[in-house]
Amino acid sequence: MSSHREAPEISKDPVADNTDTYAFVSPDDPGTVTLITNYLPAEVPAGGPTFYEFGNDVLYKIHVDNNGDGVADITYEFSFDSKIENPNTFLYNTGTISSLNDPNWSKRQFYNLTRVDHKNGKRKETVLAEGLQCPPCNIGPHSTPNYSKLGEEAVHSLSGGLTVFAGQRNDPFFVDIGSIFDLADLRPFQEAHLLPLPATPGVDTLSTVNVHTIAIRVPISSLTVDGSVPTNVMSSKAVLGVWGSASRRKVRISDGAASEQSEAGPWVQVSRLGSPLFNEVLIPMALKDTWNASKPVDEKTFLSFVQHPELARLLPVLYPGVFPKLEALEAKKAPREDLVAILLTGLPAGVVPGFQNNTGKVLADMLRLNVAVPPAATPNPLGVVGGDLAGFPNGRRVADDTTTIELRAIAGVTVPLVNKGFEPDAAASAITDETPPLPFRFQSTFPYIGPPHDGFDFPSTTK
Repeated sequence: MSSHREAPEISKDPVADNTDTYAFVSPDDPGTVTLITNYLPAEVPAGGPTFYEFGNDVLYKIHVDNNGDGVADITYEFSFDSKIENPNTFLYNTGTISSLNDPNWSKRQFYNLTRVDHKNGKRKETVLAEGLQCPPCNIGPHSTPNYSKLGEEAVHSLSGGLTVFAGQRNDPFFVDIGSIFDLADLRPFQEAHLLPLPATPGVDTLSTVNVHTIAIRVPISSLTVDGSVPTNVMSSKAVLGVWGSASRRKVRISDGAASEQSEAGPWVQVSRLGSPLFNEVLIPMALKDTWNASKPVDEKTFLSFVQHPELARLLPVLYPGVFPKLEALEAKKAPREDLVAILLTGLPAGVVPGFQNNTGKVLADMLRLNVAVPPAATPNPLGVVGGDLAGFPNGRRVADDTTTIELRAIAGVTVPLVNKGFEPDAAASAITDETPPLPFRFQSTFPYIGPPHDGFDFPSTTK
């Protein structure tokens, strides 16, 4: 969830499946912004002998829109290449891996990083780095006994104040997938469900699995439209739109006897993600892959699914008598302009005191980050809904509880932002899947996502 296996075709192509996107002012370096995209959903840690890696045939991108038109002004492109150091073994490693240059490590992955500036229909490409090394996957105490060291070695400092990392981490997204997709049977509230069961605590489905993370920390002045570091929260120049994407060549030819595919043609986008759960929960099954291939600027095509979310109609049915005010609102068939503002335009000034992240009239699914809002001294995982203006939907931090935030928003708790006369159901501000952010999933320094689980101690998702 967030965007794990969210569409029929991309679910068959996990190396290109963008699971989550994050954008936040770096808490330990507030003159910079950290941008993160994750791929390869639900990696079981014990993945040998062919451990997980990025796709060498996939072009990964992080996009930034700094003028509110829903089109990328800056793109960071990551391309990967794997090298087999020891062709005479079936093992990923033949001994302990103590450094990124250890000869015991049989197969390694490297990447190039390019910045593309889009202006007046032209691309200006700047190669920022070549041959940067990824860390190995976390195999276990015999193979990778000091994994933290390996992860730190894979954090690369570049000229211009950039810091970059690409490699395996634990999945920072916390959610009870099993209950949500079992007819939205939220375990803490399932006594009130149409098909009731005794209430139980939520189950964090992804707590023992990994993902592959691309993270880049960039000076704010390198991203804003005028090269400034905004301090006025109400300035339009302070708001950046951010999303991630993955693309493949249009033509791929496979020879069954060959170890590599042949590729040709332009890059074709197969996955994208801005706001969490957008494609997962709002877009119908038949259109999910179409949405993945589209651009944020084309979001008007999908507007009706934001204005009239299916889950808002289902909640009063699945929880009889619990959401009468939401049911009455749905009966009026009034468009949910609160969700349009949160997800497609950003919140304008005057809605939340002292805050805005509005990018104008263009409808586009992007994380909207107001870089003039400083990091919170004590972050609230409920973000803006919890009174913390540095959290979602002002960008997205790795520990933001976006599942609870968006469940409550769909249940009606954010309707008063645009309709002062509406009083949400009491349940709307209580609904949650009850999977709190666990400390081991995060760290206080770049790339801010905790080290991956190792295959020896976490041999399956059921441990």
